[in-house]
Amino acid sequence: MPLPPIQSPKQPADDLTALKGDIVRWGRELGFQQIGVSDIDLAAAESRLQSWLDEGCHGSMLYMGKHGTKRSRPEELVPGTMRVISARMDYLPQEDEDPAQLLDHESRAYVSRYALGRDYHKVLRSRLQKLASKIESCIGEFGYRVFVDSAPVLEKPIAEKAGIGWIGKHTNIINKDAGSWFFLGELYTDLPLPIDEAAVGHCGTCQACIDVCPTQAIVGPYKVDARRCISYLTIENRGAIPVEFRKAIGNRIYGCDDCQIFCPWNKFAKPTAEDDFAPRHGLNSAELTELFAWNEATWLAKTEGSAIRRIGYESWLRNVAIGLGNSATTPEIVTALEAQRHSESDIVAEHVAWALAQHTMKNRE
Repeated sequence: MPLPPIQSPKQPADDLTALKGDIVRWGRELGFQQIGVSDIDLAAAESRLQSWLDEGCHGSMLYMGKHGTKRSRPEELVPGTMRVISARMDYLPQEDEDPAQLLDHESRAYVSRYALGRDYHKVLRSRLQKLASKIESCIGEFGYRVFVDSAPVLEKPIAEKAGIGWIGKHTNIINKDAGSWFFLGELYTDLPLPIDEAAVGHCGTCQACIDVCPTQAIVGPYKVDARRCISYLTIENRGAIPVEFRKAIGNRIYGCDDCQIFCPWNKFAKPTAEDDFAPRHGLNSAELTELFAWNEATWLAKTEGSAIRRIGYESWLRNVAIGLGNSATTPEIVTALEAQRHSESDIVAEHVAWALAQHTMKNRE
């Protein structure tokens, strides 16, 4: 069902400039680290998206092409849209241990840092709604829609145009003062607010992200083949993970942060002050055997309100099984895998068999 057009009273230019300043201030008061405003011309991004889709780089994410040009033409998604208010919220949690030290750990799991705490969709959507309500209390009713990964929105090109940061070679947004550990959210609006200057790229000749990608998913500067990406394989993909990528996945059981961990610009990243993004249930340093032992009821309880919930219990066990197959061979790990050898899930049983085979081969070496 199409969204209704958004409509709002016209505002004088001076008032709109002052309003934009207020919106930036209110956004910071609500916990956003940055607010930017862009127009809705995404023609260049539309061309890049279509080429990416034509090459099949989206894998099974058919929704990326399902909505036609609505993704790249905001006024088609929400008629009447003139501007997009883009918001940035940092999420890197405060940790005693450098995340890089966990990569390919011999017994512990690695969970992408964005998923350690509360589901960001809920956090950002609530704050953006509060921002919209604040605007409304100031100028009266106006047209807007809130989006946080909830519709066909090209959030990265929008953020780049809004001055939030530039799209790096790993295709994440990088801010020169804050790195890339942040979430994005948008307010589509018909308020003709003054726009910000688009961010300029500063990756230069650096290709650290390309070099460190475990599965070589960054197939060229500014281009990721999702079919090779660990985030896609462990989250979006619901079937068996191709054997060719299982060793490279290591202990990454939900998503992958390598391209961000090794990006030089993240030396400027600051830990978030948001309690909602603090690690829950020890997921920032949990043992693989502990996570594999969770039954479905336990898993549901411990992933309540988490972005992890979306992959389902079967995919969780599949992913952890791969992590166990790549870990050091110990009696505890082999016993954990043996317990799921005859899983009712064919997917889980297949990955457990693969993991056990890895330990058999290690013993022979």
